[in-house]
Formats: sequence, structure tokens, C-alpha cells
Amino acid sequence: MKQIKKMITMLCASLIIITNAQAVELLDKVAVIVNQGVILENEIKTMTAELKVQASQSGQELPSDQALRVQVTERLITNELQQQFAQRIGLEISDAQVQQTVQEIAAKQNTSVENLRQQIINNGGDYESYLEQVRQELTASEVRRAMVSRRIYVSPQEIEGLVTLLKERGQKNEEYNLGHILIGLPSDATADEIENSKTRAEKVLALLKEEDSDFKKVAIGASSGARALDGGDLGWMNVNEMPTLFAEAVVDQKKDAIIGPIRSGAGFHILKIFDIRGRQSVEVKEVSARHILVKPSIIVSDEKAKNMLSKFLIDVKAGDADFAELAKEYSEDPGSAVKGGELGWADPSMYVPEFKNALAELEPGEYSKPFKTAHGWHIVQLLDRRTQDATESAYQDNAYRMLFNRKFNEEAEAWIREIRDQAYIEILGNNN
Repeated sequence: MKQIKKMITMLCASLIIITNAQAVELLDKVAVIVNQGVILENEIKTMTAELKVQASQSGQELPSDQALRVQVTERLITNELQQQFAQRIGLEISDAQVQQTVQEIAAKQNTSVENLRQQIINNGGDYESYLEQVRQELTASEVRRAMVSRRIYVSPQEIEGLVTLLKERGQKNEEYNLGHILIGLPSDATADEIENSKTRAEKVLALLKEEDSDFKKVAIGASSGARALDGGDLGWMNVNEMPTLFAEAVVDQKKDAIIGPIRSGAGFHILKIFDIRGRQSVEVKEVSARHILVKPSIIVSDEKAKNMLSKFLIDVKAGDADFAELAKEYSEDPGSAVKGGELGWADPSMYVPEFKNALAELEPGEYSKPFKTAHGWHIVQLLDRRTQDATESAYQDNAYRMLFNRKFNEEAEAWIREIRDQAYIEILGNNN
């Protein structure tokens, strides 16, 4: 059956190429077959060129073109598999979600969406292609979250154990900015394959210990980890958020320490501690609010939804209607509607930007004008604000998040390996 599937897949890919060639002169070549999909040579060249520009701007050294091509190809294969999986489960990212993400990206860069668009064009990019790239990244993130989260269970005993530990340490846990290189192994590795990977890992480790070695360059060239093209940079993590193997290895280590190889089911890991910092305790500013949500539909237009909410505001302010009763009858947010629209105490950063911004402009007791988010049209009343210290609930939430993040990172790697092992992948070579 595998041979038949392989022949059918290759035939389909060939037909795609032949059909395109009949319509126009063949301008691109298939570089990789991934199940029923393909990765084109131009996709590899485009991503490689983008990485070279980014590396030049940041002063980051890159490995050889061939090593870089291998990493780019692997990332595109992983992305294609995740996009295919998303299609299989019917997961779609809306235009509104893409636009919202682009707004957040622009805000982080202290610029406008239009300036971001112009910057992309000035750098020789295509804005529509950029939007599609954002859509694919959101899709990959969502499908990972959907498929991996269901595999994770954090027990009450685990939470209580970590809460006790956090209290003993006074939450002054150190955070580590880690670099990671993975010399991967297939799931059914033979003894020879294990020995070969171990030898490779030891050679990489020896290279890293040379005085002028650049960890990020080596990671891009040698790692098969998910963050290889980011120079293996895993970002800042507390030991309780790391995979257990990493946490045990970094304790009592100093900045710039290189650790490994560490064996796991995925292969051999090498770590570098880029930096260490003490975790600072912060106060949480929370808001209590209530809202009414009306979703546009075939029957309810945008204008009608907005006008409905405007009428509700007039009636509430005039004392002719009760906000809670209107929320129970008309709000399309089932979680809050039954509670009169009340959302409870929350960190405003958990809300979508439009909702968070609307709350930021209100004083306790005030109502917003109708505004639109990706979820629909809202009016919101700010009930109160408070500054919350690290209470027992905060300890519980923090412990759960740390444990979930640790397990998510471990399971995400395993899930990617599984869907790759189950896929039909054929790399057709360097089609220059």
C-alpha cells in the first residue's frame, strides 16, 4: 500500500508540473513532495534570501549555503505538514485575525500598519505575500495548540508541589536565555544511527568550545530542532518551564556555559546559557468589566449591530433599561451573558487589542461607545480596577502555566516528529 501511495503521490505531483508547463513556460521546479503537496524551489530561495537579509541587518553569521538550504527545507516541510493538518481538521484563519496580528506587529515596532507595509515594499518584498506568511504562521501555531494541548494533563498534585517550591524560593527563581542544538534521531533509530548521532553531537560540542565559535551559526547549520533557523534561541525560561532534562542540566551553571550532549528520545541536545536574570515579582493590574456582544450575520448587518448597541446605551443611561438584563437577552457571548455580561476580574492584556484599548479609556462606571473586534460588535462598562499582589490564586496560576509550558514544549516536538514520520516526503534535490 505504501508503494501504491508513493506512486500516486508522485503521479499527482508530475501532473501538476505537466499541466503548468502546458499553460506557460515552466518558471519554477518542485523541490520537495510532501504528501499531496509540494514545496517549490522558489519558496526555498525566497526564504533563504530573507534569512540572509535579516542576518546581515543583525550582524549574525550564517553557515554555508548548502547547510542553510537544508534548514530552510526542513522548516518548509514542517510548515507544509502543519498547513495540511489544519486543512484536514477544518482550521481556518480569518482575514480579521490576520489584520489584528499585523496591527500587533506594527504596534510592537512603534509604527503604523501602513508604514509597515511600505517598509516591506521598500525592502523588495510583496505585502500580499507577507500577509499570507502571517496567515500560515498563525495556522501553524493554532494547529499545534489544538493538537498538542489535548495531550497535556497537569494534575492538582503537580500544581501543589510546584506552588510549595515557589513559596520556599520566594518566587525569586532565575530565568535562563537558552540556546539549543538538537542532533536528531528517527523514532525507530538503530544502534548504528544512535552511535553516529552521538559522534556528531560530540563533534559539534568540540566545535562550540573553540574560542571563536558562534553558537547561533552552528545551530543554524547543524541543529534539527524547531528553532534552528533562529540560531537555536529558545528565549527566556524559568527552570520550571523547561523540559525536565534541560532544567536538571542548567541548575548551578553560569552564563556562557555549554552543556551536553544530553540524550532524549528525540536525539542528543546541546545547550548554551546565553544569559541569566533574576525573576522580578510584579503587581498585576486587573479590571472588572461587563459587556454585550452582537455578532454580524446574514440577518444582522454591521450597521444594524452597531445601531442596536447604540440604542441599548441610550436606554441604559436614561434608566429605561438594565444593562444586565439586556446582556442576558441579547449578548452572544454565552459565557458572560448568563451573568449579566460580567467578565469578572482579569488582566486586560488577555483581551483582544480593541477591547483592551476601550477599557483603558474608561473610568469606573463609564460605558464605551460601540466598537468592533474580530468577535463582533461590543459595548463595555468598566466596573472597577485593582492592583493584585501575588495571592494564592496567582501562585496556582503561575505553577499551572509553568508546568503546562514545559509539557507543551516537550509534546510539540513529539507531535511534529510523529506527523513527519507518518508523512510521505521526497526531496528531489537542489533544482538550480
